[in-house]
Amino acid sequence: MAKVRGAIVVDIEACKGCEICMVTCPNQVIGMAKEVNGKGYHYAYMENPEGCVGCANCAIVCPDGVITVYKVKLKQENEKTR
Repeated sequence: MAKVRGAIVVDIEACKGCEICMVTCPNQVIGMAKEVNGKGYHYAYMENPEGCVGCANCAIVCPDGVITVYKVKLKQENEKTR
């Protein structure tokens, strides 16, 4: 059975840096950038990408809907390549 890893994409220019996504993430994947976007807000980004499981909690709670979550299946090392 393949493992699943998640990934998020944040619309940087639309993010207002409310940090709700950070609090909701069970694996502390999301951090706030030191840089600011065009509106002057620190925006969310994947600080710990290996920890993301694609649960989508961050996207569900985002008040502006700027987070998209993807799930990617990873091949296990012991699977045979055909």
